[in-house]
Amino acid sequence: MLSGVYAYLPQDRVVFGQPVAEAVAAECERLGAGRAFIVAARSLAAKTPVVDAIRARLGRRFAGLFDACKAHSPWQSVLAAAAAVSAARPDILVSVGGGSVVDTVKVLQICLAENARTPDDLARLHIRLNPDGSRQVPAIRPSPVRQIAVPTTLSGAEFSNMGGAYDERTGVKEAFTGPDICARTVILDPAVTIYTPEWLWLSTSVRSVDHAVEAICAADAQPMTDALALHALRLFSACLPRTRAQPQDLPARLDCLLAVWMAASTIQKVQFGASHGIGHVLGGLCGVPHGHTSCILLPHVLRWNAPANAARQAMVAAALGRSGEPAADAVAALIAALGQPQRLRDAGVARDALPKIAALAMDNMWVRANPRRIEGPADVMEILDAAY
Repeated sequence: MLSGVYAYLPQDRVVFGQPVAEAVAAECERLGAGRAFIVAARSLAAKTPVVDAIRARLGRRFAGLFDACKAHSPWQSVLAAAAAVSAARPDILVSVGGGSVVDTVKVLQICLAENARTPDDLARLHIRLNPDGSRQVPAIRPSPVRQIAVPTTLSGAEFSNMGGAYDERTGVKEAFTGPDICARTVILDPAVTIYTPEWLWLSTSVRSVDHAVEAICAADAQPMTDALALHALRLFSACLPRTRAQPQDLPARLDCLLAVWMAASTIQKVQFGASHGIGHVLGGLCGVPHGHTSCILLPHVLRWNAPANAARQAMVAAALGRSGEPAADAVAALIAALGQPQRLRDAGVARDALPKIAALAMDNMWVRANPRRIEGPADVMEILDAAY
C-alpha cells in the first residue's frame, strides 16, 4: 500500500497578477510590519525601477537595502547581508530577484537565528551526508525575521525551505534548511520579470522543468507531487515558447510563474536525482548558472535513468505533449526550442574538470537519491561524458 508524507510549508499566501509595489505594501500592512528591509542584486536595484518603486511605496516602512547579492550565494555575501540586516533591525525582509537572492535571504535567516558571523560558523549549519547516504540535518532555531519574496526569474527558490550557498574555501555549494526560512508570502507579478535577461528567464525555466521532471521520476513519487509536477509541465510546454516569441506577453509570463509555483512545491517533498545533484557541483565548482546545469544535464540523466523508471518517464513525455517519445528527447526538444546550451563544452566546462565533478558529486544528497542507484564516480562520469 502506498505511503508517504507531504509536509506543507509555513507559507501564508501567494499573491499573483497584482502590481508588486502595492502588493508588498499590502502584505506589510497585513503582517503589521513597520520596518521592511529589501535584499536584491545590484543590477536589479540600479538598472530597473522595480526596487525604487517598492521602496517608494513602503515610505516610512522602508528600513534599508542590501543590493550586493551574488550568483550562487557565496558565504561571504550571505554573511555581509546578515550583518546589514542585523544592524537595521527590520521586522520583515523583502527579497527581490532570482534564486540567488532568495537563497541569500534564507541562509542569512539561519545566520541570524544561530548567531553565525563567520564561515566557520556557517560550516556547522549545513546539511551533511553520512557514508550510508543518510543526512545530518542541524537543528535550527526559528528565524527572528521572515521574508516576502518577489521572484524575477523562474528558479522556484521562493517555494522551499532549503537554500544553497557557495563555500568559497572549498568550491562546494552547500544546502541549508530551517523550519521557517521559506517566504511567508510570495508575490508573482509578471511585469517585474520584463527586466530579466532572456537567457536568465529561459534557463531558469528549465531549472523548474527539472524540479517537475525529477519529482515525477523520483523513487518516492506520490500523488500530490505528481499532480503538481504534471500540470506544471503542461503549462511550461505551452507558455515558455510564447514568452520567447513575445517577451511582452504578460499572461504567458504569469502562466510561467504559476507553473513554477507548482513545480517548486515538490522540493523536499520527494527525492530529486542526479540532474539536481550534479548540477549543484557543476554550479559551485565551474560557475555554471543553475538554469544551464539543468539544460545540459537533465536529458542525459533521463537517458541514464530510463532502465529504472521508464513508466514514470512516459508520464513526463505525455505532459510535454510528446506521448510515445523518450522523455529525454521531449525535454531536449523543449530546451532546443528555447535556444539554451545543451553541452558542457558549450558552458565552458573543461573536460579535465569532469573527474573532480564526478568525485564531488558523490557527496551530494540528490546524487545519492537518484532513482537508478549511482554506485560511484564512474557512473557519474558516464552521464558527464554523454553531456560533454
